[in-house]
Amino acid sequence: MTIAVLTETQAQADFVCRTLSAAGHMCHAFGEKQALFRQMRSQPFDLLILDRHAPGLEDDEVLRWVRENLDECPPVLFITSSSDTSHDNTDANDWLVNSLGVAVPLARVGILLRGQNPNEPVAEREVFGDYEFERDSKRVFVHGNFVRLTHKEFELALLLFKQMSRPLSRSQILDAIWKQGPGIPSRSMDTHVSMVRTKLGLRPENGYRLIPIYGYGYRLDRIGSGED
Repeated sequence: MTIAVLTETQAQADFVCRTLSAAGHMCHAFGEKQALFRQMRSQPFDLLILDRHAPGLEDDEVLRWVRENLDECPPVLFITSSSDTSHDNTDANDWLVNSLGVAVPLARVGILLRGQNPNEPVAEREVFGDYEFERDSKRVFVHGNFVRLTHKEFELALLLFKQMSRPLSRSQILDAIWKQGPGIPSRSMDTHVSMVRTKLGLRPENGYRLIPIYGYGYRLDRIGSGED
């Protein structure tokens, strides 16, 4: 699921996003309310996690804005301190004490998301940083945005991410994606690799490098921001 997070500190946002990302969710952290408002106008979120004490956040204005400006209101989970009792008068879906451990927020999030779509089957997802693959629907999301791939491109991209930093021979790719011997033209594989690179933005400026290995195949690498 796609979750928006607005918290008091960057450290708190990092903790929440790491916890939820490890459970397979796509998290977007925001530093202030206006950035969150702008994003919500163009991108739906399945859940909002808000810190009552985030900078510039007065009372329940985000909750009011969401319910006044969006056709469909996602569930809202407020983060509060153990000494804060003001939430008794707030119309949020749930509250979470920010000193609790990892398991509790995961459980609360799961309950809220299931409540939104009780009859919707859970899609089988694989998440690699900002890249999320839905295996059943063959859909890919980058930074929460849908990117259209053909079925072959989807399978090729998922294979490359699952074998990150490992050289894949052309025959391995053929067996995994085309499920046949070396009967397809070599340029067909190269074209698919090129399309995956372009559509998913697998370039050094985005932290990835998809490179050909002469006489062998291809390799996808995750690179640091300081590398060329």
